[in-house]
Amino acid sequence: MRLSLSSVLSVLCLEWKILSMQWSKIARQRWQRRFLPAAVLSFITLAGVIILGWPSSAVANEARYYTELEFPPLAEVQIPAYERYQLENGLVVYLMEDHELPLISGTATFRTGERYQPENKTGLADVMGEAMRLGGTQSHDPDELNQLLEQRAASIETGVDTTAGTASFNALSEDTETVFELFSEVIRYPTFDPTKIDFLKNQYRGSIARRNDDPDDIAQREFSKLIYGSDSPYARTIEYDTLSNFDRQDILAFYQASVRPENTILGIVGDFDPAAMKALIAEYFGDWQPSSSSAYNFELPTVSQAKAGVFLVNRPQLTQSSVQMGHLGGKLNSEDYPAMSVLNEVLNGFSGRLFNQVRSQQGLAYSVYAFWAPRYDYPGTLIGGGQTRSEATVPFVKAVLDQLETVQTTPVAPAELKQAQDSVLNSFVFNFQSPEQTLSRLIRYEYYDYPSDFVFRFQKEVAAVTVENVLKAAQDNLKLDQVVVLVVGNATEIQPPLSSLTQDAVTQIDVTIPQPSA
Repeated sequence: MRLSLSSVLSVLCLEWKILSMQWSKIARQRWQRRFLPAAVLSFITLAGVIILGWPSSAVANEARYYTELEFPPLAEVQIPAYERYQLENGLVVYLMEDHELPLISGTATFRTGERYQPENKTGLADVMGEAMRLGGTQSHDPDELNQLLEQRAASIETGVDTTAGTASFNALSEDTETVFELFSEVIRYPTFDPTKIDFLKNQYRGSIARRNDDPDDIAQREFSKLIYGSDSPYARTIEYDTLSNFDRQDILAFYQASVRPENTILGIVGDFDPAAMKALIAEYFGDWQPSSSSAYNFELPTVSQAKAGVFLVNRPQLTQSSVQMGHLGGKLNSEDYPAMSVLNEVLNGFSGRLFNQVRSQQGLAYSVYAFWAPRYDYPGTLIGGGQTRSEATVPFVKAVLDQLETVQTTPVAPAELKQAQDSVLNSFVFNFQSPEQTLSRLIRYEYYDYPSDFVFRFQKEVAAVTVENVLKAAQDNLKLDQVVVLVVGNATEIQPPLSSLTQDAVTQIDVTIPQPSA
């Protein structure tokens, strides 16, 4: 019910009377004499907000349905100007100016990765990547390095992931030379302090001890092992023994084989003078020569799907199931990538089939998804799943598989296709939100040997996707006879049992953490 303006004014008058009465009771107290001005100000502010914000009797503009709203087309994305050149030692450099703020950042990408570490020394690459920064340099011990950076509100970070190593810095442009010199020291002259290596190893040991605490973490880890194989470099896990199998000398050898000028791409973006920046790069990296140690053989590991079937990690304490299902997928340069990206939008999101069918209509999931998730230079996965009640586990799995089968047999509706295409194309601008993001993409394409305009080719191909393209891509890339179904849950409470999903036996997975060898 809407009050009249006169009613509101009456309420305000009553508030004023109450305020006056309160004042009369406390006026005799000297220490509260500041109360009145503040109270009066609060009262005036309240009255002004209510009166000025009160809707007028004029008729408001009639609301329009969302389908009637019109928006201008998105502006065409433009790559900022940049320069690429190469030093005599093989170091590749990208420079991209951005003078909007007095900031500068840089990233060095090294051709290395966890996939190149020895299997019995899993964790070596991770510790090396973190110890590069944490262990200090030949000129500055860890505490000195930290202090110099903190005094300038700057940062330097290093790390190694599955397919690459990186070192990065961020600083105010006025501190460029100081921070860039420290950055070069971290890359070229790390000391790998033994105490910091021990510290990192202990951190990883703590992570191993806690790795079965989260059922979703268990599902992700074990699903990768089922897809790639437990001995695959794309699925190996760090164990107590693999941490004990390497020391500082192994870390130093891995560093010398990995961090080399001919295998490094350096990118600088921000508020800098190009000539001055080139001079700094020449000063601190121009004389960098590769170690006498041999670089790694960068031949990529072979990949094939290891398992198929239904698998269970029994966790009796759980009241719900974490489910992951899928199979080996493809790469980003696949000709089906544009159509599969559109299919991803058909299946996922608030307007996607999985959310509406499996979650909203059937009520089988807290969360649900299924993505074709390719990688740059090795096959990714088709991965689906979510969380559901224990007793809804089997219906949930069947419902997701039914949706995947449907897109293989029934063409998507034209309106559905259009909405999915628009979603992919409209999200395209988020690939270029900042110069840093744009430069990172250019470096990534060179690192993985993709054309520099790959994302623009993808954009055009998405716009050209047809209903027939989506149907054929689904038929070619969704291999439901090879699906791995992994459930982390309470076997007793999963009714009907998982055996109803397969004619073969359900395989139980033991996630007991191997203890250190004597």
